[in-house]
Amino acid sequence: MTRDWKHLQAERPPVGQLSPDPWLTAPTTRRLVEALEADGTRVRFVGGCVRDGLLRRPVTDVDVATPDEPDTVQALLAKADIRTVPWARGLAHGTVLAVVDETPFEVTTLRHDVACDGRHAKVAFTRDWMADAARRDFTINALSATGDGAVYDYFEGISDLAAGRVRFVGRASARIEEDALRILRFFRFHAHYASTAPDADAYAACQSMADLVEGLSAERVRTELLKILLAPDPAGAMLLMRGARMLSLVLPEAGHFGRLRVLAFLETRGVVAPGVAADALRRLAAVTTLETEDEALSLAERLRLSRAEAKRLTAMVATPAPARPRADLSPADRCRCLDRLGPGLFIDLALLDWARERQGEGHTDSRRTRGWIAQIDAAGGFEPPPFPLTGRDLLAAGLPHGPAVGEALDALRDWWLTEGFRPDRAALLSRLKDLRVNRPGPPSST
Repeated sequence: MTRDWKHLQAERPPVGQLSPDPWLTAPTTRRLVEALEADGTRVRFVGGCVRDGLLRRPVTDVDVATPDEPDTVQALLAKADIRTVPWARGLAHGTVLAVVDETPFEVTTLRHDVACDGRHAKVAFTRDWMADAARRDFTINALSATGDGAVYDYFEGISDLAAGRVRFVGRASARIEEDALRILRFFRFHAHYASTAPDADAYAACQSMADLVEGLSAERVRTELLKILLAPDPAGAMLLMRGARMLSLVLPEAGHFGRLRVLAFLETRGVVAPGVAADALRRLAAVTTLETEDEALSLAERLRLSRAEAKRLTAMVATPAPARPRADLSPADRCRCLDRLGPGLFIDLALLDWARERQGEGHTDSRRTRGWIAQIDAAGGFEPPPFPLTGRDLLAAGLPHGPAVGEALDALRDWWLTEGFRPDRAALLSRLKDLRVNRPGPPSST
């Protein structure tokens, strides 16, 4: 094992160095590496953590590669008292899920592809680091680094990172034939990491092979699509996809690119308030031409959104205009609107409608801007206390069973909201008497 490592070092030395960032020096990371290298095998960090570490971006997932096969990996981890999680699908592809002090790590045996059908690859284990790197999609994802941060780069990934360029490893069409999802991944990584025009060969291959995405599962498409929408310039990414015939296949409902661009600005720079941040589902609602509940539910079903996501998307699309927030809501009307919608949906609708308004007008109205910001700021701090009355209180006060109880509760709550939650139980019951006195009685018989 050690002899193979020394041979590889002599043949292809490291060409970069990671900074000693917290993810690299964390006790959990060090403990994992020490366990995996206990018998002399050297392991490396691979993929996103190396890429983002070089860019000094936040690293959330740390993946490790090793020449050892899964059985050996599990034995080494068990010897170090590191827990592993049963994961049949992962083990079939050489991946062991290790948990160190509640921090998960994927540990994968070096692999090379034997056969691919465009969706799944049949792999074989190897001890060749370059062969493992060659099976990855993009040069910036083919980087690896040792435990002390020495970076290995077989396909000029560091140069591509520095240039803001996303290129496939090897021939783009060959990589796409192996897995059609790489078409969507190209647009995702270009949107998040590129600062230049798309690589010509990659873009041409994605365009000519676009139809292959129709064979992908809805779950895989949804995952990539939502990640693309979280890019700094999601509208630009969507337009690139449209040019490559992708949107007509994965999101034919997309059409409001200007609204999406304005929304992304508002989320990330235009508004600084609780509850306001880049949000993929809100951006999906912004870019689509959906107008009805049925249209929203149809898209949610096609993308296999969760029930909660489908409900939220439908509310953003189909909440009628009179129930939506406005820039000129009075404090009392805002309070009632927030009570009906909840702060989350209120903020969603305010940002969407503000983006629609700004995109439509083509200029910034400072008065409207102040109004929208005031609404969103208030929504972020909206935490009403429990309403002091229940239906039982109204029945005990003499109201008969039936619709009158609900109507009275609604009227009392509306007054309570208008008064800024100040009326207590006694004041509300006193108000109930006024409501009952003012309620018209049944018509008299003649």
